Amino acid sequence: MKTRHKRMAFILVGLAGLATAAGLVLNALNSNLALYISPTDVLAGNIPKDKAFRLGGMVVEGSLKRQDDGLTVHFDVSDNVETVTVAFTGILPDLFKEGTGVVTQGRMVNGLFKATEVLAKHDENYMSPEVAEMLEKGEKANQAATGAMAP
Repeated sequence: MKTRHKRMAFILVGLAGLATAAGLVLNALNSNLALYISPTDVLAGNIPKDKAFRLGGMVVEGSLKRQDDGLTVHFDVSDNVETVTVAFTGILPDLFKEGTGVVTQGRMVNGLFKATEVLAKHDENYMSPEVAEMLEKGEKANQAATGAMAP
């Protein structure tokens, strides 16, 4: 084999290895991707099948219910249009409370969102851009619906 052929084979093997490594990295990133979905989209059925996703909105006032084990809680998350019930077993963040923004990560199981992680907002002024946009859309939809019904 000539030196030129050896060099070309070495380059091709290197490119094949690089392509394989890039494919493995992209596959790992795609499998860990958690999409953000609003309660309206969840109830419309626009959720990924067999995949975790993030659900966000406002914790509905008066919806927080703790079970006797002390770790399991149920609460409702709303985007000012629709509401989804969330079940979470674990320790809630210190800033978690009713009437504040929340983002949860988990899966839908028999009409109930089973959260594996609950994130609360950082302070009174912070809200993730996705949650703020979703709440604004919900508020506009409510205003349009009540405005259309008014005589």
